[in-house]
Amino acid sequence: MPNIQKQHGFTLVEIAIVLVIIGLLLGGILKGQELITSARVRNIADQNSGVQAAYYGFIDRYRQVPGDWNATNAAQAIPGVTTGGDDSGRLDGASPWVEALALWEHMSKAGFIQGNYTGGSAQPTAADTDKAPRNAFNGYLVLFRTADYDDAGTAVDRLNLVLGSGIPVNVLRELDLKVDDGLPESGAMRHALASGATFSTVAQSVAACVDSTTTPPIWNIAGNEQLCNAVYLY
Repeated sequence: MPNIQKQHGFTLVEIAIVLVIIGLLLGGILKGQELITSARVRNIADQNSGVQAAYYGFIDRYRQVPGDWNATNAAQAIPGVTTGGDDSGRLDGASPWVEALALWEHMSKAGFIQGNYTGGSAQPTAADTDKAPRNAFNGYLVLFRTADYDDAGTAVDRLNLVLGSGIPVNVLRELDLKVDDGLPESGAMRHALASGATFSTVAQSVAACVDSTTTPPIWNIAGNEQLCNAVYLY
């Protein structure tokens, strides 16, 4: 009798089970990514709220602007302070990094924020861990009066918090929807300048983070840019 070779393969039921398993795995991965993104958005939003509360809390207690308060008088009220500003009543000193970094020293040594910042006069390097807080993506935060943000009209100097460089565009869009109007050139949250910022690369973004071909411009999710930055206007 001739040998009859049986054909081995997957049944429709087995194939269906495999497809269901693949679908569950993909769904779990996508859901996990959504949860990670949401956690990062909450982290940045909480960080912004914390800085804002600390800034106004400091002013309420000392009747002085942190960072702008001159070092001698600040040290008399806050032990350990070594740097300060020009007492103009605003964060707008001629040497921007001096007041911008003194701000974190004043607020940390007064107990308004965590950390122990030491102030300085130059842009922090990657190795500096005691100059300024960083966001979840390792970008430095900066609070100062500038016009370094996108605007549908003409930007003017306003106190704003640089949220920190290196933020993926999808995170910024979700954050904007959470705390503002979802648009990069209007409302309280704005896209940072792509060049020419007062604090250089620390406070700059990438032009590709925004799709300017639409009216109004929108966050460019399709571009998937990972090195974006934004500011929050106080």
